[in-house]
Amino acid sequence: MQNCSGERVISMYERMVKFHIMSLHELRQCSGPSISSALHLNMEQLKKALTTLFDLYEVNRTSKPMHKNEAEFHAYYVLLHLSSESQGSLCLWFRQVPPETVKSTVMCFARKILRYYNLGNYRRFIHTAESEASYLQYCIIEPYISQVRELALSSLNHGGYKLQPITLADLSKLLMMKEWDIESFFRDCGLQIFTDEEGNKCLLSKQTPLVSPKGALLKCYPLDSNRFERVFVEL
Repeated sequence: MQNCSGERVISMYERMVKFHIMSLHELRQCSGPSISSALHLNMEQLKKALTTLFDLYEVNRTSKPMHKNEAEFHAYYVLLHLSSESQGSLCLWFRQVPPETVKSTVMCFARKILRYYNLGNYRRFIHTAESEASYLQYCIIEPYISQVRELALSSLNHGGYKLQPITLADLSKLLMMKEWDIESFFRDCGLQIFTDEEGNKCLLSKQTPLVSPKGALLKCYPLDSNRFERVFVEL
C-alpha cells in the first residue's frame, strides 16, 4: 500500500509539473500589467513541484535504477536552466544524475539544445527545436527561441554586406517565422525593413545596433512549422 500511495503521489506531482509548464505558454499569450508577476509566480511553483518530484523519485526508488518518467522530467529541468546565470548550478546538478537518465533520448535532446544555446548556434537551435521538441519542451524553450532569433538578426545585421540585403522570405526560412511575424519582430528590435527594386522586402545590414525588446520573454513568435501546427491541433 505504501508503494502504491507513493506512485500516486509521484503521478500527481508529474501532472502538476506539466500543468505549470503548459501555463508558461498560455500566460505568454496574454497581455496586461499583471502577466509578468503571474509568469514569475508560475515559474516558482513549477520549480518547487519539480524539486519535490525528484525527491519523491529518490524516496520511492526500488530495484529499478530509473522511474519510467524520470528522464522526461530531468530533461525539463535542463531546459528550464538554459540561461547563463543557471549554468554553474546546472553543471553540479548533472553530476548527480544517474548515467541511465543522462543517456536517454529526451535528455540527449535537452543537452543538444543546451549546447547550441551556449554556442550561439541559432540555426541548429531553431531547427532542432522544430524537428524534435515535444509540446511541453517547446513551452519551456519558447522564450529562448526568441533570444536566439535576436542573436541571428544581430549577427546578420553586423556581419552582412550593405549591397547584399537579405530578403524576408530567406529570413523566414532561417528563423522559421511567418513573414508578418518577422516584420513585427524587426520593429521590436528597432530595425527597418526596406524594399528592393523587385519589390522584395529586405533586411539592409549595418543598421544601428539592435534594441533588445522590453518584455521579450512575454512576446514570443511561434515557429512556422507544419509539425507544430499538427501537434497544437491534436492537443
